[in-house]
Amino acid sequence: MLRIYVRENGHLSPQDVDVVRGGSIPREGVPWIDLLNPTPAEDRFVEERLGLAIPTREEMQEIEVSARLYSEGGAEFMTMIALVQLDTDDPATTPITFILKGETLLTVRYDEPRPFTTFIQRALRPGVVSCAAGEQVMFGLLEALIDRIADALERVGMKIDGISHEVFRPEPRRKRSKTRDLQNVIESIGREGDLLGLVRESLVSINRLTTYHTAAFENERKGDKEARVRLRIMQRDVGSLSDHASYLSNKIQFMLDATLGLINLEQNQIIKIFSIAAVCLMPPTLVASVYGMNFKHMPELDWDYGYPVSICLMIIAAIVPYLYFKRRGWL
Repeated sequence: MLRIYVRENGHLSPQDVDVVRGGSIPREGVPWIDLLNPTPAEDRFVEERLGLAIPTREEMQEIEVSARLYSEGGAEFMTMIALVQLDTDDPATTPITFILKGETLLTVRYDEPRPFTTFIQRALRPGVVSCAAGEQVMFGLLEALIDRIADALERVGMKIDGISHEVFRPEPRRKRSKTRDLQNVIESIGREGDLLGLVRESLVSINRLTTYHTAAFENERKGDKEARVRLRIMQRDVGSLSDHASYLSNKIQFMLDATLGLINLEQNQIIKIFSIAAVCLMPPTLVASVYGMNFKHMPELDWDYGYPVSICLMIIAAIVPYLYFKRRGWL
């Protein structure tokens, strides 16, 4: 889908362009051109309009910095990794390319991150966001993406705190049961760790993008103070979020190690119980084995109370080791 946003009275007005039916893009007053899941015809149409080559989806997904950040034909090509589906159980990432040429911004994307929708809703209202030029639109989109990442980190932090409370401060009833479901805890830690990995990947890509654009900005327009301040604020926010993501990553690793340690402790406790039970049953087994022998001369076989005496002897032989272990604190 090809959609352009025309500047009107301090806000943006969206217009869909149907290239098959002869649609066109005005030469002026279009700070933002948005390509969402573009068709080959839409790609060719925009390339002819702007005089540049739009990267393919495969090129956008390449991990080399030189493939994501470069200048060509008087335009800056900047690709970042955005988070999508954060409200589901299967979060993912998607590449988004910002192409800045003159006063026009071209975005190429194959998904709909929520920050784009949020920014568009704000840009449609007069005087809410700065949208006079493509660079300002790009800054607004990046700020919305950074805010979304901050929300994701906050949610990860809250879930980690909940997992920590479940592991280290369980409810009294669950604590007495000694059968806490630590497998679910490990699965929860794994899910939050995967999401945190996606967040850190997105932060790294944004940091590279802003650093690249800052260098290009310093070489071309040193007098634009407002843009320089917004870039500096975004870089500071990305740095702070990266530090917080590193802290949460270390906390997740600690939680994983602690949970595995608790599982080992419970397994050792079970093995200890079986070992003590085996020791306690060894003397009664010995008594029963002795009186199970088929020797001809065994005086106890003729006792009237031989059977109850042997039963009492086996019970005493089992109770004595149990009391000894309990006194030593092994139980």
